[in-house]
Order: sequence, then C-alpha cells, then structure tokens
Amino acid sequence: MRRRITVFIVVIQAFLFLVHWFVYATWARFWGSGNLKLQVMMALLSISFVSASMLAFRYSQAVVRLLYTISVVWLGLLSFFLLAAGLCWAVYGTVLLLRLPVQPRTMAAVLFGLAIVASLYGMVNAACTRVKRITVKLPNLPESWRGRTAALLSDTHLGHVRNYSFLRRIISTLTRLQPDVVFISGDLYDGLAADVNRLAEPWAELSVPFGAYFVAGNHDGFSGHEKHLEAVEQSGVRVLNNEKVDVDGLQIVGMHYHDSRRARSILQDAALDRDRPSILLTHVPSGMAIAEEAGISLQLSGHTHGGQLFPYTWICSRVWGEFNYGLQRLDNMQVYTSCGTGTWGPPMRVGTNPEIVLIQFE
Repeated sequence: MRRRITVFIVVIQAFLFLVHWFVYATWARFWGSGNLKLQVMMALLSISFVSASMLAFRYSQAVVRLLYTISVVWLGLLSFFLLAAGLCWAVYGTVLLLRLPVQPRTMAAVLFGLAIVASLYGMVNAACTRVKRITVKLPNLPESWRGRTAALLSDTHLGHVRNYSFLRRIISTLTRLQPDVVFISGDLYDGLAADVNRLAEPWAELSVPFGAYFVAGNHDGFSGHEKHLEAVEQSGVRVLNNEKVDVDGLQIVGMHYHDSRRARSILQDAALDRDRPSILLTHVPSGMAIAEEAGISLQLSGHTHGGQLFPYTWICSRVWGEFNYGLQRLDNMQVYTSCGTGTWGPPMRVGTNPEIVLIQFE
C-alpha cells in the first residue's frame, strides 16, 4: 500500500513539473525573455500542492490550512494558465498560416490575462451558492407528501478551505428555505486532517420536520468512516448505514460509497414495498440499473461536481453522460445528480454553480 501511494505521489509530482515547465517555457517564448526569479518561483510552486497536501493529511493548524489554500488556488490558476499556453501555440500557428500582423507578446498578454480573469471569476462564483428548485413526481406518493419539499446537499468538502463558517452559511440558507426533510449525499468532509466534530456542529442549529439524513462519500472515508459518521450523528443528523427508514410513508434508503459495490444485496435487504415511493441516497450516480430493478423511485447523488472547472466540465460530461448533472430518467426511476454545494481542490467554479437543490414532490 505504501509503495502504491509513493508511486502515485511521484507520478502526480512529475506531471506537475511538466505542466509548470510548459507554462513557463510558453510564457518565456511568447513574452520574449526568461527570468531567473520566475524560474525559481515556478519551481517552488510546482511542489506546493503535493507538499501542502501531505501536510494537510496529517495536520490542521492554521499555517497548514493557509499553505494548502494557497496551493489549491494556484492549482486552479495553473489549470487556466495551461489552457492559455496551449492556446498561445494554436493561435500562433494560425497567425503564421494566415500571415496576420499579431505579435507573440500580445497573444501571451491577452490569453494569460484571460486566464487570470477566469480564475477570479471562478472564486467569486464558487462562493455564491445557488438554490436550484425542481419538481419531482413520484408514483403512489402519499397525499401527506404532496407539496412538501426536500433539500439536497452534496460535496460540501469541509476541511482546510471550506470550513465551519461555510457550513453555518449553508445552514442559514436551509433555515430560510424551510424544507420538510434534508438529504446529504456524501463528501460532507474533504478527507484531510480536521476537527470533524467542530465542523459538523452547525447541523445542530437546523430544525426540519422530518429530519436530515446522510450517507458517506469517497472523501468521507479516506481515513475511515467511523469518526466522520460519529461526528455527523452527534450533530443530530441521521446516518443511513446501508439501511431503509420509513419517513411518514416515504421509503428512504441510504448506501455508503464504499459499500455501493454491494448495492444489489443492500437493496434486497431493504425489502422495498413497490407499492410505495422510495428514495435512494448514494454518493455516486452509478449502479442505476440495479436500483431501478429493485424498485427505487428516485436516486439522489453527487460526486461529479459537473466537472467544476472548464474544460473538466466537458470531460465529466463524456465520462458520466446524461447522469453527469441534473434530473434524468432511467426507465421507471428518476435520478438527480447534484454538481455539489462546495468545491474540491481549487475553490473555483467555471461552467458550473454551487447549489442547494430544493425538491418539491408532486
């Protein structure tokens, strides 16, 4: 296991070295000169993310949180710089082919300047949580549930970047929305070293008629589920440990990320009543055919972030297809995949918006 982790770290660091070299070399070529200070700065920045992440997995002190935040902000900026560098060469080739009077320095200034603007926009956009309102019709829905609402959160990634104050703002929004029930579909935590009990405390301030329900995502289990699940339960949120609960006639099934490979047996053990509507809360929008076969009416998931940043938004849409984001249907089952409430890595969103989903049942 240690060897695999070492190899993974070496591969990631080598890739980051290569990306930093390409961005620097492109800037130097198009701007017209190299710079020793810039070379040293790029070299240090190239090791910032891996180094800060290794510290963040073990420590949660303020200095570590600051270093980690700086490193992931730079990672987001680097992503747009990489896109700008690639476009520099593409535009340069077009300019040569068409013999246009455009100077390389102008290309670099415009494209790298746009990268900075995109990064700043991404940070502002990621800090502005939207409320997405949708209506879902469930078969055989009890009259008592018609017109009621459920709030769905996913991927808050509480830790070094998004923390206690972020969750308090989310709870404040939920209090204003007054949903009848709250669902949290995983990755409440970022998986780094943290005071998990302190981060979960704001949930105790929330009061909803039919409670809040949580299942763990992949980040919630990096260092084991136990302490995360215990912290969530102590805050007053019900953890669904691969089980079914009946909420005023509505069947709610929760399945943790690391147990989803046993989806068929978990759903069989749930003994669903097919004459009543059911909701499956699970982190990843996968295994839908199994859930539909078991009689699930609505699956609620997250995980994809919708790609979070362009151009990864395009990549994710190719990987997850129609279930990358939004409300979709698979035969008799509906699936809603949230693009998330928080962010992972760079606190930026370009091409996606952070959301709380308010679901009205009909």
